[in-house]
Amino acid sequence: MRPTDSTPAVRFEQVHKVYSGARGTFKALDGVSFAIEPGEFFGLLGPNGAGKTTLISILAGLSRATSGTATVLGHDVVSDYAAARRALGIVPQELVFDPFFSVRETLRIQSGYFGIRNNEAWIDELLQSLGLADKAGANMRQLSGGMKRRVLVAQALVHRPPVIVLDEPTAGVDVELRQTLWQFVSRLNREGHTVLLTTHYLEEAEALCGRIGMLKAGRLVALDRTSALLAGRAGTMLRFKTDSALPAELGASARVTGRIVQIKAHDAAGVEQLLARLRGAGVKIEDLEIGRADLEDVFLEIMQGAAPAEATS
Repeated sequence: MRPTDSTPAVRFEQVHKVYSGARGTFKALDGVSFAIEPGEFFGLLGPNGAGKTTLISILAGLSRATSGTATVLGHDVVSDYAAARRALGIVPQELVFDPFFSVRETLRIQSGYFGIRNNEAWIDELLQSLGLADKAGANMRQLSGGMKRRVLVAQALVHRPPVIVLDEPTAGVDVELRQTLWQFVSRLNREGHTVLLTTHYLEEAEALCGRIGMLKAGRLVALDRTSALLAGRAGTMLRFKTDSALPAELGASARVTGRIVQIKAHDAAGVEQLLARLRGAGVKIEDLEIGRADLEDVFLEIMQGAAPAEATS
């Protein structure tokens, strides 16, 4: 099948994945269906164990769906696997590298996997754009964890894939790498590359992704534009610091991180009522802020009680 202008960059159709063992069966994916259009920056979110990496493994051909189909630019990842692989560049969660080669040699070998010769100009651009130029001759064993992750990004991009998948690319890395990575990936997205991102850093997803899907227990529970998710569920958030115990009725609905407390209010009147209840309970408040809910607030609300979403493109 040749891709057309209307062909989705990525499509999942009723994807199920069931693992069987001595203790019974485990359903990792339960009928997941959605599509990502060419040129989108799409976020796939969910808690640990939701099925995100399983879905990506199926897309990459590292795992096979129990039933259902996955395609990349119209190429089925099973029946037309060679074309699907060429169209895809994946940055995995794990740091996987060959300890016997330098950074430049690693990228040359990766180019060879896709039959690409005379790729030095693009390799040089990748090294420069990802802050690896001064490490080009270094052996992979000599690199820090953050530098190894940069090389993984370069490997995924060395064959110029139209679809880029980033599976937790900034987990455990420093601020400099995050900025470098997002500047470069955002540039590629502006140039027409499709990006699929999974991340637990929801502020990244909110800033970068035009549309977001959320998985919970292997099922799609939300699928919409980021702005619509925020507008449809977000309200006013009361944020403050305190060393006091919260009243039980407020503590159940509050998000507490150390001394920082966030409580949702529907409107200005709700803020006044919350403040009155906090004062009445003797809660001492510091650094009070009133703002809009963010994607983390929306994510938590959806995960705490959402029904599966209608599958749309």
